[in-house]
Amino acid sequence: MSLALKAALSALDAYGQKVDVTANNIANLNTDGFKKSRAVLQEADSSGVIVSISKVNTPGAPILSEDGTGEVRESSNVDLAEEIVDLQTAKRGFEANLKTLKAEDEMLGSLFDILG
Repeated sequence: MSLALKAALSALDAYGQKVDVTANNIANLNTDGFKKSRAVLQEADSSGVIVSISKVNTPGAPILSEDGTGEVRESSNVDLAEEIVDLQTAKRGFEANLKTLKAEDEMLGSLFDILG
């Protein structure tokens, strides 16, 4: 397998993991006390991408209980706007790596035609 294919496939897998983390954060947006996670993509040694997933332990906003007891709860620390930006970034990453796969496919097709 060529290095371009290996790198693109690795990146597609990494962006898939990033989307999974973002989807989990969005699903728990209204869960009191939920702590969001972040997926950070990094270059791997062998022309690939690795993903590091970590919890973000910043506190959520305090919420006063609606039952009149005066109890204060902590909301989740998920910011929907930030999650939407992460999804857009992942979308562009998918698009770029799919173009890499398409270009590699076209180059190999041309090579086989020449050798033909």
